[in-house]
Amino acid sequence: MEKASADCPYPGCFFCVMKEGNPSKRRASILKFFRELPSQDDDGQVLPISGLWNTAMAHPNDPEFIELGIFECMAALIWKGLKNRRWLSHDQNIYIPYYAAHIIGSYTMNMEEFADSAVHAGVIPPLVELLRGRLTWVEQRVAVRALGHLATYASTFPAVASHAEILELSIQLAMSSLEIVYTHFYQYVDRRLSYHCDLLTRGMGGVEMESRKAEEWASQLQCWSLQLINCFAFKPEFLPTICKPEFLVKLPGMWGGLVNENSPAGIGLLRTICHHKLGRGPVACCPSIIEALCNIARSSDDWQSMAIDCLMWLLQDPNTSHKVIDKAAPTLLDLAEISSLGDHRKLGESIINVLQECIQSQGTGRNSISSRTKDQIEELLKSRQRLKWEKNMPKEDLRIKQAAALVIKLEGNSMFSSGNISAAASKYSEALALCPMRSKKERVVLYSNRAQCCLLLQQPLAAIGDATRALCLHNPVNRHAKSLWRRAQAYDMLGLAKESLLDAILFINECSQSNDPDLSLRQNKVPDYAERLVKKQMRAAWLFREAAIKHGNVQCEDGAGDVYGRETDDSEWETASESDIGNDGRDEMGDEEDDDEDCDWKDEDKYDKSSIKEM
Repeated sequence: MEKASADCPYPGCFFCVMKEGNPSKRRASILKFFRELPSQDDDGQVLPISGLWNTAMAHPNDPEFIELGIFECMAALIWKGLKNRRWLSHDQNIYIPYYAAHIIGSYTMNMEEFADSAVHAGVIPPLVELLRGRLTWVEQRVAVRALGHLATYASTFPAVASHAEILELSIQLAMSSLEIVYTHFYQYVDRRLSYHCDLLTRGMGGVEMESRKAEEWASQLQCWSLQLINCFAFKPEFLPTICKPEFLVKLPGMWGGLVNENSPAGIGLLRTICHHKLGRGPVACCPSIIEALCNIARSSDDWQSMAIDCLMWLLQDPNTSHKVIDKAAPTLLDLAEISSLGDHRKLGESIINVLQECIQSQGTGRNSISSRTKDQIEELLKSRQRLKWEKNMPKEDLRIKQAAALVIKLEGNSMFSSGNISAAASKYSEALALCPMRSKKERVVLYSNRAQCCLLLQQPLAAIGDATRALCLHNPVNRHAKSLWRRAQAYDMLGLAKESLLDAILFINECSQSNDPDLSLRQNKVPDYAERLVKKQMRAAWLFREAAIKHGNVQCEDGAGDVYGRETDDSEWETASESDIGNDGRDEMGDEEDDDEDCDWKDEDKYDKSSIKEM
């Protein structure tokens, strides 16, 4: 290698090599550096490796280092760290296996030809050893990331799959990753490895930042494990290994927490599994999975559409339809009036077609549909027919129907205000039967009002159904503030913290964006009761909650891990007042109808289970 500059104390310094002005000399020196680095024991080796790490993240598509042997160098360094613990513990060499695996993952993230080069360089065996946990969870995280990238490409997946233990190790890691990070790092602040702390915070942290980053990395460790498993799930021959009940039942709960923004996590893997008939059978045999899919399908989860896909595929399969229809059909009925969701266009029509097929196939004997489910589906089909009839009705007749529905709604609001909740719910049902199907804004209010009644009548499932119908009809979808809040409360009544949390967060988001003049006068547009519910559900849905309970409920900073902590008013239920959620009532009905009659208790009026019974 060329000599270092006069100012540099390190012979053969990599950074000095990079400054070489002659391109051919520079390439020759870099090639030599990559070949010789694994056999050297000099101090300061972590410096060029960290420099390569930064370069790989900043320029992952640059082929220069790939051509000069960076993959062979990184694989050799990982092996050296695994086999020579004395070298690993010397100087700052403990960082090198982490950086080496991270570099491999960064360069194979986007380019299939780079992944081919990595496989030919022999990176898979040392990555598998890191995946086994031969070092620590920090190295496991970057190893599963790199292997996940290699498994993504058609040309390199066979090389990954040839190591049979990778799939089993990934499944075990997905199930245990949160507990591993909690017990090996998060739980005991005074036992944290210093190099873990440095990697997590890049040397700029404190205990609080370390804890936050550990939660984020734990989520990534789990989500990247699921991503790797997902690559195997596309191949039918691996589904028997993946579709074991003890693993499947945990998938809906693997959501990555609020720190996960980009990965569909467990629901994404379930969607891949349900796409193939070999996967649908095991899923249909797990009632808890079907129930979880129904909850996700009727929630503010970013991956809501994936749960809907799963339910529809299960219903379309004659081998699984009869096992799931009584649970899945009511959920899909609540979603039948949704127009589109993400990339899913005319989603409501697709749902209706699937449900209609279920009714039509009943005569074959393959499906067994309860009379209640059949009646519900037939009622939906009648409403579709009603929509066609209304298109041919004179406008004057439609106005009369709309006016009659408004009168009945006002009667329901009056009964609600007087405390006759059951009668109010009946009036809203009567108004829905009259209200034209195309009067979506009015139907949103009627469904949302009925959801409020169901809450007070201690019928959370019915409240979820009605709130979901209101959210599906609303434009934009899933943005009707009152319905979000009511569904958040209903999920809270059922103890479903994640679903309640996501709805409550979206409700707060709608409040913060409101243009209502009453809200604009406040310093904080977010209602206090919504903040309290979010805090409560964040504790209940905390990523490390299960591990914390299992290992003695160790609290994390700021009470985030206080899994048994409760607010003083957790037993009380509150509803948003008209002023608390802005003008989503009056304005959404247009000029013809005034929606200040949307039923609501005022913010200061709280109700608990005992007051509901008295009412």
